[in-house]
Amino acid sequence: MNKILIIDDEEKIRTLLSRIISLEGFEVFQASDLKNAKKRLEVSDIDVVISDVKLTDGSGVEFSKIIKEKYPSVETILLTAYGNIPDGVQAIKNGAFDYITKGDDNNKIIPLVYKALEKVVLNRRVLQLEKQLDNKQSFDNVIGKSRLIQFAIDSAKKVAGTDATVLLNGETGTGKEVFAQAIHNASNRNKQNFVAINCSAFSKELLENELFGHKAGAFTGAMKDSKGIFEEANNGTVFLDEIGEMPLDLQAKLLRVLESGEFLKVGDSKPTKVNVRIIAATNRDLQNEIDKGNFREDLFYRINIFSIVLPSLRERTSDIEELANYFLRKFTQKIGKKITSISKEYLDVLKKHIWKGNIRELRNVIERSVILEDSQELTIQSLPFDLQQLSTSDTSSNKSLSAFSMASAEKIHIQKTLNYTKGNKAEAARLLEIGIATLYRKIEEYKIS
Repeated sequence: MNKILIIDDEEKIRTLLSRIISLEGFEVFQASDLKNAKKRLEVSDIDVVISDVKLTDGSGVEFSKIIKEKYPSVETILLTAYGNIPDGVQAIKNGAFDYITKGDDNNKIIPLVYKALEKVVLNRRVLQLEKQLDNKQSFDNVIGKSRLIQFAIDSAKKVAGTDATVLLNGETGTGKEVFAQAIHNASNRNKQNFVAINCSAFSKELLENELFGHKAGAFTGAMKDSKGIFEEANNGTVFLDEIGEMPLDLQAKLLRVLESGEFLKVGDSKPTKVNVRIIAATNRDLQNEIDKGNFREDLFYRINIFSIVLPSLRERTSDIEELANYFLRKFTQKIGKKITSISKEYLDVLKKHIWKGNIRELRNVIERSVILEDSQELTIQSLPFDLQQLSTSDTSSNKSLSAFSMASAEKIHIQKTLNYTKGNKAEAARLLEIGIATLYRKIEEYKIS
């Protein structure tokens, strides 16, 4: 039942309006002043407020603003004994649904209440969708309880409330854009734009135009001025994904933005000022790229003020089951299938696999399995063929190694190298002159901690 609150210091008017409105099946509450009205709003889930403009302890026009700020889904209809255009204009600016004259407009009350209720329903739907979107793009939506992912989340939460530049390090598919969006949403810039761009997706010329925009006439076809993402994100956040792919001369222009907050549009001689926060991400070893001459050292120090490492899925295998079940629920709902569980054998294969594509690859595997599976449980038969082979692979690696075997010597050598690099697997793979995927396979095979 919809709830209506009537605020008026004249008891006869309150009683008359209550009788008219209650006959429509609404639950009606009364308040003689703003003090009692505030108490009623706090304890009852009011949908529409009908209020006099002039009350003993304040103005209904000003109160409509307070209502809209504190209860954004509630609509207010204001009543006045004498029509006043300035008051009416201000009432609408404050968020009131309508402003009408007492007595003469009593026949308008019921239709207005119904129209206001339609907007209440719409308001609540919008608020619910906004809440769902915020939850989707918050740290609460990052799945996993492993130590490494929780450390990354805790670090991101600490830096979110600052304006510090953040560098997200991690392999492809580890969720760098999810973290960047969550950092923005938890920052004081969350009401402003979050604009993301993948630096590897454009040629040098196109990337410069995307980042900084251009002036009319800067090149053939530039008929009017165009904003780049830095201007679009002014007072908000720019996310530069795969920053290690950015050409050197554009790196110099980015450095200028970081140092002075200004840049030159393509074809412009006057700098444009912006206030943006930059979050960058890379799957490359930028220190190694500096040594090769591919990345500016001064830029690295500016973007590496606060670094967060997002762990690969191979480093957080304890989270695979939770992630798999999340994607199962998502895709069964999307596709319309009634698959309710995942077999133990299926999960065992997922935990054995070396996920080069990380969470993105796992997501794709689960979606494919949901499409193929006709039973109520995901089984090995719904896995891609190469993953099915893991279920029948040789398990001899679980046996104890002979102290004199080559495998034993290899295990010891890998362990020593990892100790030397303090657990840095990318550096260990480089020193061992093997691929990172091979190193991970050896670690799994020899059960190296």
